[in-house]
Amino acid sequence: MADEFDGLKRIAAESAVAQVASGMTVGLGTGSTAEFVLLALARRIREGLRITGVPTSERTAARARELGIPLTELTGPIDIAIDGADEVERGTLHLIKGRGGALLREKIVAQASARFLVVVDHTKIVDHLGTAPLPVEIVPFGWQATARRIGVKFQRRDFITENGNYILDCAFGPTLANELDRITGVVEHGLFIGLTTEVHVGSPSGVQILRQLSK
Repeated sequence: MADEFDGLKRIAAESAVAQVASGMTVGLGTGSTAEFVLLALARRIREGLRITGVPTSERTAARARELGIPLTELTGPIDIAIDGADEVERGTLHLIKGRGGALLREKIVAQASARFLVVVDHTKIVDHLGTAPLPVEIVPFGWQATARRIGVKFQRRDFITENGNYILDCAFGPTLANELDRITGVVEHGLFIGLTTEVHVGSPSGVQILRQLSK
């Protein structure tokens, strides 16, 4: 089954990477789906593509170097960013992201990008967000007090982010994002609202591209 979904992620990644042109600065996501994006980019670089990547984690940076993808720091606008998602809401293209633990840097890169492309298999498309837990990055100091203020069921990961913070996987609620933005101690959350340009969806019948017309 994993091989089947890997194949769907691969064709979706190749579809998104086909939109990258020489001279672009490209945001590079983190996680299992981002691996297929890196592989597709590396192949195109061997064929002559000239790009510079902005990684969203040290893991992605290390893998990109292994594959020969030139890297730079985030100092200015990004032409295009490509990343995966835990859930994509049909119609709005709102996302839940953060399973890979890099949600803060992923959101910074997405917001800095002229175009943000998302790569998923068809099982990640949902009518309403909330099947997947919502990752919330919080500072370690007083984290229990912060968790109480969030006020929903959660599980804290046995994991420290590259920013030195904790991640709580929280039960999703429709008003949670607005509440989180007002809680001191919350660094960022995995709701990506209004950022997605396109979603490249791998399915057994091929790749479907979903677009947000207002982006």
